[in-house]
Amino acid sequence: WDAFTSFFEILRNSMNINILIFDILLGMVVVLMAKSGGSAAYGKWAGTKIKTKRSALLATMGLGVLIFVDDYFNCLTVGSVMRPVTDSHKVSRAKLAYIIDSTAAPICIIAPISSWAAAVNSYVPEDAGISGFQLFMNTIPYNLYALLTLTMVIFITVTAFDFGLMKKHEENAAKGDLFTSGGDEFEQVSEDEVNPGGKVMDLVLPVAVLIVSAIGAMIYTGYLGGAKDIITAFSGCDAETSLIFATMVTIFFMMLLYLPRKVVDFKGFMESLVEGFKLMIPAITILIFAWSLKGIGDAMGLAEFVGGIVGENASASIFIPVVLFAVAIFLSFSTGTSWGTFAILVPIATGMFAGNTSLEMMIISVSAVLAGAVCGDHVSPISDTTVMSSAGAQSNHLNHVSTQMQYAAIVAGVCMVGYIIAALTKIWWLTLGISLLILLAILMGMKIVLSKRQAA
Repeated sequence: WDAFTSFFEILRNSMNINILIFDILLGMVVVLMAKSGGSAAYGKWAGTKIKTKRSALLATMGLGVLIFVDDYFNCLTVGSVMRPVTDSHKVSRAKLAYIIDSTAAPICIIAPISSWAAAVNSYVPEDAGISGFQLFMNTIPYNLYALLTLTMVIFITVTAFDFGLMKKHEENAAKGDLFTSGGDEFEQVSEDEVNPGGKVMDLVLPVAVLIVSAIGAMIYTGYLGGAKDIITAFSGCDAETSLIFATMVTIFFMMLLYLPRKVVDFKGFMESLVEGFKLMIPAITILIFAWSLKGIGDAMGLAEFVGGIVGENASASIFIPVVLFAVAIFLSFSTGTSWGTFAILVPIATGMFAGNTSLEMMIISVSAVLAGAVCGDHVSPISDTTVMSSAGAQSNHLNHVSTQMQYAAIVAGVCMVGYIIAALTKIWWLTLGISLLILLAILMGMKIVLSKRQAA
């Protein structure tokens, strides 16, 4: 009984009700976009402008880069907007989920104005010898995982190179099977509910309102918290409340946009809330279990245990950044949270060099923590960002995790080498340049070898 009550208490306390509300409201927005015919109209319009599969994937990546303020917002918005376009060009849902996920957290962790930058700022101790924002800005060129992941996305998109499980998914998509498996878990809006007279503005205007109101609300909540300028407003904003506010504003805007024009009737508008809830049930279910598993890990003190081992045994050497990178991957993968990993390891990384003249080594070590946390979060099946990417692309979650893990492993391996180079040289452009060359050489080599095998 004690075990049951403890688990139930962890389950209850681990849930983030704000994210669940945001998911449900955004699900309603997605359903309304489909019912109004806006998604279909945008798909047809994009079909006249986006002629190739490559340009469809590049457009998806471009939109992901533009929505840098929050990873949750990024995952679900990019998925709902670009899904009709990528479907028309026979892009597998696993590939779409990978593009979305690779332009969510990796973009947010190198964007100074984002909820992730705010989290990192809050974890830097006051006695670190450098402000949280200054430290974050200096980590950007050393954040190898984020920068190399974006490079890899561009490479595989431009060269149309796929390998491993992703290649199988793309081959199936070319034959018309976008899901390979698991496509039946998402309830689609039936064709007879879609308004054939929908226009592109029925999709574009709500998305614009969503973006503008989200950014505006983040700035406003930051000023309510005592901020004096836009940068500190973003670093101290209430991102979750802002996103809920933005989705509610968007829903009211859609009511004013759709109902007078009879694009959607009142009954259909109200039913979209339930349908949006149903659409997000797979994501919500996985999120609740993921949070519960994270809560159990926290209750056992897993993160503190590993963090303590690192703090006790690490010595000032060239291997500190690569060790921190590896430990951050392990913690983030195991717990499904990069922010929790920041909270444990950033103070340890800064503490190693407190009062030390080697400020550059502190920056490199913190960069390794941030990169490792994003990498572990990227490949963790219980990460909320990974779940959101699956939901945004409406891809089977295990398909997304298994295909993305193979791609991320290559980038992580290059990062290991990169952080040893960083510790030796302490020159960001040299570190980044050599890491990029290694990654491109590996990818080109794989492409040549696989092409020869296929030809044989």
